[in-house]
Amino acid sequence: MDTEQFWKLIEEARAGVASPDDGDAVAERATALLARRPAPEIIAAHQTLWGLMALSYRAPLWGAAYMINGGCSDDGFDYFRGWLIAQGRATFEQVIADPDALAGLPAVRAAAADGDDIEGEDVLGIAWQAHQAATGEELPDNGFTYRYPELDPEWGFDFDDADELGRRLPRLAALYSSYSS
Repeated sequence: MDTEQFWKLIEEARAGVASPDDGDAVAERATALLARRPAPEIIAAHQTLWGLMALSYRAPLWGAAYMINGGCSDDGFDYFRGWLIAQGRATFEQVIADPDALAGLPAVRAAAADGDDIEGEDVLGIAWQAHQAATGEELPDNGFTYRYPELDPEWGFDFDDADELGRRLPRLAALYSSYSS
């Protein structure tokens, strides 16, 4: 399963749930759809998913996740990016290019108003769960590889510096008053 096919899977899953902003619901539907495919395709989907995770491993996005969730550990950043993948290709690509664009997403605006975190941990297990459902076996450990890039050194500041983070992500800062100058 290549990247194009993976995004089609996500779009089909989004179309099949009541709330496409709900990363866990999208993950559950995507898992069910993927489980219908041959095991090698499921393994390839896992590689593609983690390729997208590596592509989105960027300090500006981590800063945005930190602001949105009131902090963001390594695992929290993974879960946030899982949610972002569940939002579909267009949103993913827009946000990777400009993390401050998250401020325009209805789900982010609602989370800001309600004080909710945004995460999609279940998205990270789509292929694991689909492989288990399809074969009764765990996904093979040697079926995929990925490597995260180095984070942007220009973003190597403490994300607890609300003024700096707010300066770099002004639209998000407008939603999260603790980051507004």
